[in-house]
Amino acid sequence: MKYKGMQIENTFAEAFNMKASRIIVTADNLKWAKNACDSFTGFATSVIGCGIEAGIEKQLSKAATPDGRHGYSILLFSMSRNVLEKQLETRVGQCILTCPTTAVFSGIESDDVIPLGKNLRYFGDGHQISKKINKKRFWRIPVMDGEFLCEESTSRVPAIGGGNFLVLSKNRPSCLKACEVAIDSIKNLPNVITPFPGGVVRSGSKIGSKYKTLIASTNDEFCPTLKSITKSSLANNVNCVMEIVINGLDEKDISLAIKKSIQAIAKSNIKKDIVSISAGNYGGKLGQYHFHLRKIIK
Repeated sequence: MKYKGMQIENTFAEAFNMKASRIIVTADNLKWAKNACDSFTGFATSVIGCGIEAGIEKQLSKAATPDGRHGYSILLFSMSRNVLEKQLETRVGQCILTCPTTAVFSGIESDDVIPLGKNLRYFGDGHQISKKINKKRFWRIPVMDGEFLCEESTSRVPAIGGGNFLVLSKNRPSCLKACEVAIDSIKNLPNVITPFPGGVVRSGSKIGSKYKTLIASTNDEFCPTLKSITKSSLANNVNCVMEIVINGLDEKDISLAIKKSIQAIAKSNIKKDIVSISAGNYGGKLGQYHFHLRKIIK
C-alpha cells in the first residue's frame, strides 16, 4: 500500500495496558512552567528502566489553567499502580515544589484517587494551610519565594502504552527530519505523549537477550549495520531506522496520533528519501492492542 507515494508496510504496532495520570503545572511565566515540566519528565522514557513514562501533553492558555497562569499539562504512565503513585509524589516534590513560582493541580478525574499534595504538605513543617474550594482541597506550603500551591489529590485511569511506528530511510538526516515533522504535527494533540527524547527512539528493542540479566536488547532485525549477519527486515537501500512511541489514554487517541504523524511525513518534501513506514511488534503475543498501519491510514 502506498499513501501519497510513500510505502506503508502491512504490519501493526503492538501496545499494552497501563495506568495513567495527568497533572497541570503553572508558573508566573511559560519559561518557569516549562523548566518544572522538563525536570519532572526527565528520565521518564521507558518503564523498562525508569519506572514511568512521562511527557508534556500540551501547552495551556491562561484560560485553561485553574489559577489563570501560564502552564502545561503532563501525562505519566506506568505498568504498576503503586509505582505510578510513588513516582508522581517523588517527581512533584523534587522537580515542581523546588521550581520557582510553580503550582500543581490535578488534570484528570476518576474514582481511583491518588495523593498529589496530600503527603507533600508535610514539607511545610506544620505551617502548611489547607483550603477547600468546590469540594476540592488545596494545600498552601510556605517556601522561600512565597507559597507553593498544590491540589491534595489527582486520579489514575486506564491507559495504553507502546503504540508506535518505524521510519525506514535511505539516510540518517532524512530519517531524523521525518521524525521531527511527525512530532511537530502532534505536539499539542490531547491525551497522548511521545515519552522518548524529542519524541524519537533510535534504540528500538526486542524482548530478551543472549545475556540472561537483560529483559530487552537491541532490535537487530531493524539495525542497518547488522543486515549482512542477522535475519534482517531491511531492504538494501535502508540505512537508518527511527521509532516514534506513542502512549495514550485510549485506542482512538493513539490511532489518531499515528495517522496524523504519517500524514505529515507523506506531505513533506523529505518523503522522497523515506523507503517505508513500518511498526514494532512481537507477533501479537505481548500487547492487548494492535494498531494496523494500513487500516489506520485508510
